[in-house]
Amino acid sequence: MFGGERTDYPMNPSKTADLPEGGSGARGGGHARSAAWLSVLCMGLGQLYNRQYVKGALFLLAEALGIYFIVTRLSANLAGLITLGDTPAHLEKVGRLYKNVPGDHSIFMMIYGLVAFLFLALFIAFYILNVRDAYTVGRLREQGNAAPTVRETLRYASDKGFPYLMLSLPTVGVLFFTVLPILFMVLIAFTNYAAPDHIPPKNLVDWVGFATFKNLLTLKAWSHTFFGVLTWTVIWAILATITTYFGGIFVALLIEQHGIRFKAFWRTVFIIPYAIPQFISLLVMKNLLNDQFGPINQYLRWMGLGGLPWLNDPFWAKVTVLLVNMWIGIPVSMILVLGVLTSIPKDLYEAADIDGASSFRKFRAITLPFVLFQTTPVLIMQFAGNINNFNVIYLLTGGQPANGEYSFAGSTDLLVTWLYKLTLDNQRYNFASAVGIIIFIIIASFSIWNYRRSRSYKEEDMIQ
Repeated sequence: MFGGERTDYPMNPSKTADLPEGGSGARGGGHARSAAWLSVLCMGLGQLYNRQYVKGALFLLAEALGIYFIVTRLSANLAGLITLGDTPAHLEKVGRLYKNVPGDHSIFMMIYGLVAFLFLALFIAFYILNVRDAYTVGRLREQGNAAPTVRETLRYASDKGFPYLMLSLPTVGVLFFTVLPILFMVLIAFTNYAAPDHIPPKNLVDWVGFATFKNLLTLKAWSHTFFGVLTWTVIWAILATITTYFGGIFVALLIEQHGIRFKAFWRTVFIIPYAIPQFISLLVMKNLLNDQFGPINQYLRWMGLGGLPWLNDPFWAKVTVLLVNMWIGIPVSMILVLGVLTSIPKDLYEAADIDGASSFRKFRAITLPFVLFQTTPVLIMQFAGNINNFNVIYLLTGGQPANGEYSFAGSTDLLVTWLYKLTLDNQRYNFASAVGIIIFIIIASFSIWNYRRSRSYKEEDMIQ
């Protein structure tokens, strides 16, 4: 109905065309261009020119309502997005009493401004569709066909245009419930929205450009924490991914070995840690590894070995979270690899046996290439997920033990858990937003670069 440049509108051959048959003479020439320019001038004029009076009236009504809404409400919201307010909330003396006078709330003004911006973007997109619709119908008239009637347009919309109509509602939902929060988070990084001096409504928030990123990367109080947490985040993501991935391969190969009995039983045993909710497993592990009262340390002391500071020492805390993550993550990799192992042709192994290849040689030349080819995208996703692995760190250690050299972060904090503390515990929203943007850049760059270099991507691209 309002789509791109289409020529498959329903045609009514019984109606008289504007052009002589097969011609493009003076009577019919330029309909498409004239209709398009009229629609540029005012929404709906091109449809009226094409003798689609109902559609033209609807477009005119839509433009009138849109302009009214933009002038009366959205213009003020857009201005608020630029200024973020001029007057903070304050107390005003009235006689002997003080009256609380509400002022501008910078964060609400930013949100309203973003809503207005998205509405304006949708209005512009609708305006463009109006122009393209007028141009398309004008092309039909130039080809000797009559403009579709209201009934024909509705029939077209319910047939070929139905998927677009159904996708439009989720698209609007994505804009306002996904894109808008992302834009809000990004914009916060370019403000001074942070405690204690810039928290509305008592104080206003101002635009500061890239000052937050500069402070995060150059001020010693912040840069030392950022680069320290970033280093541990990268180390954690690499080790957590490698240990769970190759641990899953190792367990899957053990289960699939010839001569191993009760394979279903072993699969069930190793999948139980994944079947139990991660929240429960981590809290149980936290109590088991408690330095003073945990059963593990009590048994170690009973055997005369002495307890270990599983969660209280910076080094041992990092080792502990890696071990616990293996317990939770290996079953996932094991399931993936078991599926791949069943798809490897058996004649490859038979040929290798005839050639006298050892088990390690068969693994390196046959098994591992097949597994990597099938699971490389998943491996990249696991790495990206481990960078943002909030649950394991926060529920097991809470980022502890404390680190006196860090600002609002502990020794085991990842960037994502540090972001959480900056936001909810310390109200440093601008720094948290800057950290979130950096996390996105790291994950997106690494994932895209590695996936495009993978054999899976190259061979799929060659097939296409």
